[in-house]
This record gives sequence, structure tokens and C-alpha cells, in this order.
Amino acid sequence: MKRYMNAALLYAVLAMIGGVFYREFTKFNGFTAKTTLSVVHTHYFLLGMVFFLLLLLLEKNFSFTGTKTGRALVAYHIGLNLTAVMFVVRGMVQVLAPALSAGMNAAISGIAGIGHILLGVSVVLLLVQIKRSVSLL
Repeated sequence: MKRYMNAALLYAVLAMIGGVFYREFTKFNGFTAKTTLSVVHTHYFLLGMVFFLLLLLLEKNFSFTGTKTGRALVAYHIGLNLTAVMFVVRGMVQVLAPALSAGMNAAISGIAGIGHILLGVSVVLLLVQIKRSVSLL
């Protein structure tokens, strides 16, 4: 349970850093249009902090954590952070507007997509683990 609380705290801090970076980076560059940087804050708060706080409550009630859970959580952490990093990269590209090849543009989207896929698969695996522990009760 301590791991879940530590992860929630870490993601809360990362969410705040993402929000401040979005505000200051766009202000510094005089950028007022919509950018992907704005979603880093909410993704880290909801998919990071809130998710792990919910896991903490579920663990306290159902004790679902096992070896398979650990692997799913590693995939979840990788997926969430890969997604957030690519949101930052995409947002910086939107703000700075450098010349970007079609391949590089597709690569940014593709890597963010891989992060989303990892998130989705790991959530399903975690839900299966929780379902198994609940049905044993």
C-alpha cells in the first residue's frame, strides 16, 4: 500500500510541474493558441494520482496485489510517463513551431499512441487481478 501512496504523491508533484511548465512556457513564448501541453497536468492528476489513490483503497479492501500485478503496474508507469513525455514533446513543437518532417511528426504521435496502448492494456490486466481477488471473497 505504501507503493501506491508514494506513486500517487509522485504523480501529484509531476502534475503540478506539468501545469506550471505549461503556463510559464507558453507565456514566455507569447503563445496563446491551444497546445497539448495543457493535458499533461490533467493526465498526471487523473491517471497518476487519482488512479493510485483508488488502487490504494482497493488494495486495502481486497488485497489483490501479486506478482502479476507488479508487472501490470510497471507497464502502467511506463505507459503513463511515455504518454506524458510525448505530450510535452508535441506541445513544445506546437509552441516553438520548428520545421518538422512528416516522419518525425508521425513518430511523435506513434510513440504517444504506444503509451496509450500500454495504459489501456495494463488497466485491463489490473482490473482482471482485482476481479479475481474479489471473486475469492
